[in-house]
Amino acid sequence: MKFDNKIVAILRQDLLMWQKLNVTAFIMSGIGGRQDVLGEPYVDGVGKMYLPMSKQPILIYAASSEQLKEILFKAQSKEVHMAIYTEELFNTYNDEDNRAKVAEFATNDLNLVGIGMIGKKNHVDRLTKGLNLHE
Repeated sequence: MKFDNKIVAILRQDLLMWQKLNVTAFIMSGIGGRQDVLGEPYVDGVGKMYLPMSKQPILIYAASSEQLKEILFKAQSKEVHMAIYTEELFNTYNDEDNRAKVAEFATNDLNLVGIGMIGKKNHVDRLTKGLNLHE
């Protein structure tokens, strides 16, 4: 199946394993909040229902701090929607504190550790060109 949009997660390559998992979960929850992303609920063979998941694959890339900032800057002129995670959020424990911490920094000063992105396939492809899939 072909999709007009593409979904990616881009993680800073030097994060610890627990941080990579945490960042991925949070930024993908932001992407999943878009109504057009989720499919139908899953139902097992005896009728038990489970929550829906993304209708399409999600690629996960590794990037340096500099690459994350460059992608964020370039994405402002593309048709993409993003979720961000900054290093400071590892020390906060609720949504209100998370949003307050991000608001303390100008866009150029964000200490990005992860970006979740959904947008037109060709725009996302251009933004992620040269990045390697996360190992």
